[in-house]
Amino acid sequence: MATISELKSAVRDTLESRGVLGQLKARIRAEVFSALDDQREPRPPLSHENLLINELIREYLEFNKYRYTASVLTAESGQPEAALDRQFMANELKVSEDASSKSVPLLYGLVSHFLNSGEDRGKFFLRGPPAGNTAPGQEA
Repeated sequence: MATISELKSAVRDTLESRGVLGQLKARIRAEVFSALDDQREPRPPLSHENLLINELIREYLEFNKYRYTASVLTAESGQPEAALDRQFMANELKVSEDASSKSVPLLYGLVSHFLNSGEDRGKFFLRGPPAGNTAPGQEA
């Protein structure tokens, strides 16, 4: 007859092999964050820029199988549960894709573009958000 320790180990191994244990841990983390989050302090509205940035990060995390981190990002940021359509994001960012770029997250393509074109044309000038569109934590 198996001992309690062996039974616990077998259950843990089974849950890990099915990917359930990690999901449960992520869900518990998300619930703890939610419980600790001060609901009296309203979360800043999710700007269009933050929505796109969060979605780029979520696509990257899920591609690399960091699903638990992605679930915490979604819960903590207020990002909609349903992912944005990739073509919508590409259109919003004004990028064109070929077959090979569609096989990786958009963030890879953006980083690759800057890494491969930065030396040819000098530095790219970055601008902040348009007037009136401040990032969370910044005053207008």
